[in-house]
Amino acid sequence: MSIRPVKRIIQAKPTLEGAGVHLRRAFGFDNPSEFDPFLLLDDFRNDDPELYMAGFPWHPHRGIETITYVLAGNVSHSDSLGNNGLLGAGDIQWMTAGRGIMHQEMPRGDERGRMHGFQLWANLPSSLKMTSPRYQDVPSKEIPLVTDDDGTQARIICGDFWGKKGPVDGIAADPRYLDVYVPPGKKKTLKVETYRQAFAYIFEGTGSFRNASAPQDTLREILHPNGVEQLEWSGNRSLILFDNGDEVTVQAGDHGIRFLLVSGKPLKEPVAWGGPIVMNTQQELQQAFSELRSGTFIK
Repeated sequence: MSIRPVKRIIQAKPTLEGAGVHLRRAFGFDNPSEFDPFLLLDDFRNDDPELYMAGFPWHPHRGIETITYVLAGNVSHSDSLGNNGLLGAGDIQWMTAGRGIMHQEMPRGDERGRMHGFQLWANLPSSLKMTSPRYQDVPSKEIPLVTDDDGTQARIICGDFWGKKGPVDGIAADPRYLDVYVPPGKKKTLKVETYRQAFAYIFEGTGSFRNASAPQDTLREILHPNGVEQLEWSGNRSLILFDNGDEVTVQAGDHGIRFLLVSGKPLKEPVAWGGPIVMNTQQELQQAFSELRSGTFIK
């Protein structure tokens, strides 16, 4: 067994999307090979309705899958196929855009004004870029929650883990999507097969992910003016990109740590990316936007 070293640590950055939704972007629109098969991760947690109510009005997607995970509040959605629905706390929507879909997502906070959740984009391989669109809407009650002997918990959204299988299936990149909580002070090792690209995104508490060769934290070293070095633990809105290995180890801080642990099999294909449309070649991308202009995008 080999522990995956930390390759890079990224702090999610503020950005605007949709009709003016304030969110934090952990990665996206940079080097797509670094997170292959994943393209983008947005953290849309916000407690001020004025900063999210404008939502994401009608827009297209082609060539990707979007995965929306709601922690608090509600997201209403509708699309060009006539589908309508409402995602609540703990619910998941896995949308395969395939050959093309138009949809809208409109966030509505809970009674405290909170609208919390994440959206992950996964790429589709060239063989499935023009597949039929489909939705998998999964209510919270159908997502397995497994608790280990030490109190560590994992919600299994997609993939196999600890003897359970998540309800989302038929996904090309063979992803595993987990919501993991490790109790205060506990150290936990979690299996991630060597063929997978993997990252963790922390959204509650603090902790450190350990290097393969060093017992110390692999996070930022801070040199204070008095010359004292201090290792800073990672916390809210920190993304940890892992290097090669077959397991990751996390040491939880004083208040525990909760994070998304996401992994998948890299597609290793060329990427031509234009906003909400992701194809393999510039010619395919130009064709998609030409169809949008001519009204022939929806097949």
